[in-house]
Amino acid sequence: MKFTNGYWLDKEGFEVNNPKQVYSYDIHDDNVQVFAPYKKINERGDTLNLGMTTIDVTSPIKNVIGVKLTHFDQLQKGPSFGLNDQHVSLETSTEDNKLKIQSGDLSAVFPVDGSDFKIEFKANGKVITKSEPNAEGEITETATKKHYMREQLSIGIDELVYGLGERFTSFVKNGQSVDITQKDGGTGSEQAYKNIPFYITNKGYGVFVNQPETVSFEVASENTSRVQFSIEGESLEYFVIYGPTPKKILENYTSLTGKPALPPAWSFGLWLSTSFTTDYSEETVMKFIDGMKERNIPLDVFHFDCFWMKGFEWTSFEWDKDSFPDPKGLISRIHDKGLKVCVWLNSYISQKSRLFKIGKEKGYFIKHSDGNVWQWDLWQAGQGIVDFTNPEATEWYKDYLRELMDMGVDAFKTDFGERIPVEDAVYFDGSDPKRMHNYYTYLYNKAVFDVLLEKKGEGEAAVFARSATVGSQKFPVHWGGDNLSRYTSMADSLRGGLSFLLSGFGFWSHDIGGFEDNASADIYKRWTQFGLLSSHSRYHGNIEYRVPWNYDEEAVDVTRKFVKNKLTLMPYLYDEAVRTHETGVPLMRPMFLEFGEDQNSYHLDTQYMLGSNLLVAPIFNEEGTIKYYISGGKWTNILTNKVYDINNNGEWITEKYDYLNLPLLARENSILLTNPDAEHADYDYAAAPELHLYQMTEGTHSQRVVDNKGNVLGEITVDVNGGNLTVDTTVLSAQPKLFVHVGTEVKEFDLKDSKETVSL
Repeated sequence: MKFTNGYWLDKEGFEVNNPKQVYSYDIHDDNVQVFAPYKKINERGDTLNLGMTTIDVTSPIKNVIGVKLTHFDQLQKGPSFGLNDQHVSLETSTEDNKLKIQSGDLSAVFPVDGSDFKIEFKANGKVITKSEPNAEGEITETATKKHYMREQLSIGIDELVYGLGERFTSFVKNGQSVDITQKDGGTGSEQAYKNIPFYITNKGYGVFVNQPETVSFEVASENTSRVQFSIEGESLEYFVIYGPTPKKILENYTSLTGKPALPPAWSFGLWLSTSFTTDYSEETVMKFIDGMKERNIPLDVFHFDCFWMKGFEWTSFEWDKDSFPDPKGLISRIHDKGLKVCVWLNSYISQKSRLFKIGKEKGYFIKHSDGNVWQWDLWQAGQGIVDFTNPEATEWYKDYLRELMDMGVDAFKTDFGERIPVEDAVYFDGSDPKRMHNYYTYLYNKAVFDVLLEKKGEGEAAVFARSATVGSQKFPVHWGGDNLSRYTSMADSLRGGLSFLLSGFGFWSHDIGGFEDNASADIYKRWTQFGLLSSHSRYHGNIEYRVPWNYDEEAVDVTRKFVKNKLTLMPYLYDEAVRTHETGVPLMRPMFLEFGEDQNSYHLDTQYMLGSNLLVAPIFNEEGTIKYYISGGKWTNILTNKVYDINNNGEWITEKYDYLNLPLLARENSILLTNPDAEHADYDYAAAPELHLYQMTEGTHSQRVVDNKGNVLGEITVDVNGGNLTVDTTVLSAQPKLFVHVGTEVKEFDLKDSKETVSL
């Protein structure tokens, strides 16, 4: 939201007050209060009839400083984000007429000599951002008397801003206006399903605005040298998070808001959906599953979309017995084929559902102020919305999930959760509906995830969620929402996903082939390549079945190859997933997250790193041509064995690929344990039969090995000394065949001992 008219004037209809100086301050162990009036105090009479901002400075964890700006100290209704606040003791000093408040290497510095008010945030003594004079604002809209609080943090000349959730607009957010408010708007507009009031910059820090309601960001837009954020209300809290590396910023942010849970290994395999408005029954479902088996395409999860329940009855948690007369038997038969079962659900209860009367009578829905259920006809006729602030309503909802899991269901797709009312909406616990609008998805997905944890145990829970807010990374996996079967939408999906993954989330998926429209065979095959090189992989669509033989025979070959390729790489991918769980660094990551020293990587949003060692560049056109960027070093395309020897300046590569290949490059010194014979994503990784070493350089290198539950077993180590290479595979349960990639030559060795030296 903009409050100014150009650089010099306030916007007509707004009164803006700014802190002018530090008048006084109080120092406590884990809190410093600074008092900043709205004009300079020259005599006693200046303290009368004057407003003031109270600034609370805290540190929830080391290297994170929180600033809370308060005009009127009023009671604040919930909800609030749950933070891991360790109440770090602050180091304070007053030298050179400055109040310095320090946590780890990060400090906030205020002038206390009566000079113009500002806050400088310094890391190791160097300013990384600052709130300059008149940046903070206490603002009143004169016509409506609405009140706002504003902050502006400076950015440098070459500073770039990323994040703010899964945004489908430009990857670099400079120049954009962004409202953090959940919307169900598809993947081709400025609206977003997953809005996160957290941004990260290329200058060593991030900023998290600790407000669950709508936060309005002006990113180098209203003021080209500042990031502005504002809310309606009387107080505003934000945290400056120091890195200095982008990975460390994300690690600190997720230490504060929660680490991503580790999804089960099976969830990384291929998911096949019934799709949305297609006709399906047990016969159709089994035909698809058997069709994949007949064509030697490994499948791990089968998903039943909305019409497993009757139309107009969503959500009833009751199988449509006309199409599925024996759901428990069907699930059992699917399990017998080695697959998991996922079913669609949401938190909206239609008036025709068997649950509506119960929910209405017991007060389990969001209400109007007159006591009636808050209803509308959008999506389902007369639907009510489950009120997860009511513990009884939450348990009622969870009981139906428990019944489904007792029937054999393994996972849930938690759709919707964005269109939550803010006008005349009353919650059981008295929550502020404006703060609940974004936060609702957290309660919704937590309820579902908790049932999965309860019934399946740690490490076996996986949802497939569309909406998210701060902390929702604890309930993976998330997918990108309703995209189109077009190359532009495929690129939108990736750009939005990379933005999302820079916002504290670890795992992400998208509808392979696009959700809307009929997909062409061409785009189906190209999107299949991309989808099977994403964290999680699901075929889904609206009006047509997304099985490959519906397109052409080559689509079958492409699907088979890239599913098998992903399963082959699972020892590497699952170790990287465990690292994501440990650190908060996403499995799929923008190039600049891995190559922050390379400025050429800062704007790249059509390629990414899959873990720390694999570069993926999807193809976004019918011609099969691609131009992508490689940072310095030796890289090997693991599909074609082509080698790229790139100088330290990096290089742009232009190539053309058929449907069975694309740029999938391993960086030098990659150690990949693989299993080309894998039929599922969940297997004994320590017994994988092949070990590939790519362009090894002098010295010692290692690759961690985990099991299929995420337990760390140890490391494979490789020592290169001249023409000799010593491999220690003690951690493995079986000796793999060794493949050493030296240039374009691949040398094969049969390892007989757990520690063996071979001559190159």
